[in-house]
Amino acid sequence: MARNDSGSTSEPIRIGTLYSRSGVTSAVEVTQLQATMLAVEEINRAGGVSGREVELVCLDPQCQPRRYADLAEQLILEHRVRLIVGCYMSSTRKAVIPIVERYNALLFYATPYEGFEYSRNVIYTGAAPNQNTLPLAGFMLTQFGSRVSMIGSDYVCPYESNRVMSDLILERGGEKVDETYLSLDAPWESYLEAAKRIRQLAPDFIFSTVVGEGIPHLYRAFAYVGLDPYRVPIASHMTSEAEIAVMGSDLAEGHITSAAYFQSLDTRENLGAVARYQARFGDDQPTNMCWEAAYFQMHLLADAIRRVGSDDPTLLLRVLPGLEFDAPQGRVRIDEHNNHTYLRPLIGRVNAHGRFDIIGRSPERVKADPYVVSHITPEWIANAHPEPGRAGVDR
Repeated sequence: MARNDSGSTSEPIRIGTLYSRSGVTSAVEVTQLQATMLAVEEINRAGGVSGREVELVCLDPQCQPRRYADLAEQLILEHRVRLIVGCYMSSTRKAVIPIVERYNALLFYATPYEGFEYSRNVIYTGAAPNQNTLPLAGFMLTQFGSRVSMIGSDYVCPYESNRVMSDLILERGGEKVDETYLSLDAPWESYLEAAKRIRQLAPDFIFSTVVGEGIPHLYRAFAYVGLDPYRVPIASHMTSEAEIAVMGSDLAEGHITSAAYFQSLDTRENLGAVARYQARFGDDQPTNMCWEAAYFQMHLLADAIRRVGSDDPTLLLRVLPGLEFDAPQGRVRIDEHNNHTYLRPLIGRVNAHGRFDIIGRSPERVKADPYVVSHITPEWIANAHPEPGRAGVDR
């Protein structure tokens, strides 16, 4: 395999990106690409990595799993890249994993996902199910009721995420009244039909694992049939500020998301990162959970390269576990045992301005449990409340 690290102190460190600039999930993937660019610019302005600049090789997979695999191989063989950041949908990640394993490359994956996976050649910086689905289940059952309707996009992550949520709901005495999947390119009319059926079933809340362009369709359909988000909200771990920017705050207001990051966080690191991002890409550019993970993973990667003096994945995997960084959400850490990331779970509710009011917050960062070994509701959920002013969160 061609090598990126020639031993020269002047040769740039090449890192490949596989974020789609067109296609069904491009709205959020573009923010991941821009977060990556921002982090690299910060690293290079600070002198690079031991005097070497970081250089991005950016390819557009257009949200097609086969293209992700083909372009990953192209990055490795033609562009001499051994480090890749990218992928959003789990189908795209699963297409790339055999490639990075075959060539001993390393993929950094900055998206919440369904769990139940480990690869030595992947660093998972997005939330695992115990960092979003588990607290969300406890919160929704406590605050809204036990009858849930599920709707998702038709691919692996929604199926697995809904399976986890189903287990959590049923073992707590809840009821799953419906489960629907729509294709990634399903039209508005399909979502409207689903919304009408769900309204007739009268659930207490809706758990959505819809992604990409389907998210605005879903929220518009629920508004169209007259469902009140303050009584019967959509709860999700995928809907973010990126999708809200597309659909508008009027459709998103009142709905709920569980994530490890929201733009509304008032940490010093977040305020600074958001200001730098908007100065670079536009004042109207929102940030989101996937943006944040894409941003902080680049700083973690740069730190690891600095420590070993190489972009060799074998060497990097000796130092990446245990590395920490002051991310916008707070201090994060790569787990020494499973290549996932310690994150600080949050629950947010969209306000009239299209931003998330934080209505629940873990007091500490949480170790990723990708196999959801524990189903115990986190204690901090007892202090969460659907009305922001009554939520016992530590600010």
